[in-house]
Amino acid sequence: MPKQVLFGRNCLVFAGSVRTCLRRAINFCKSPDMQIKPQHPPEPRLRIRIVFGEDEMMGPGKADLLERIDRCGSIAAAGREMGMSYKRAWELIGTLNAMFRAPLVESTRGGPGGGGAVLTDLGHEVVSEYRAFEAEAAAGGSARLATLGKMLKDIPGGK
Repeated sequence: MPKQVLFGRNCLVFAGSVRTCLRRAINFCKSPDMQIKPQHPPEPRLRIRIVFGEDEMMGPGKADLLERIDRCGSIAAAGREMGMSYKRAWELIGTLNAMFRAPLVESTRGGPGGGGAVLTDLGHEVVSEYRAFEAEAAAGGSARLATLGKMLKDIPGGK
């Protein structure tokens, strides 16, 4: 009669004696596919926030939000993709629109025809400049990032 062996949420069925089933289950768990592979920490990277004033900042979160609005055509959908409330997404866009000389996002009210949002030319330019700055800073600081990464503990090949 087949024996069931439970592993967390997985149920394996083996035929044979209890001893045989247990041996098969142990061998199954030792197989390369079932081994827990060590988690390597991500490579060190920069997350740059540019502070223009006390409440005026541009960072990776706002850049991501703008890029998602451009792709989704909706502030609400972009916020949902980021796990952000509708209200929070609108607040961030309000802050960004107030920070720059012209709005970065233009939106139309919802309703029977549906609403939507688009990045303005300035919005595209701001995202492009931010991402270029981010890439240049990462490239310029890559040697120092690598050195700092080697100083961290529990990194294979580190100490």
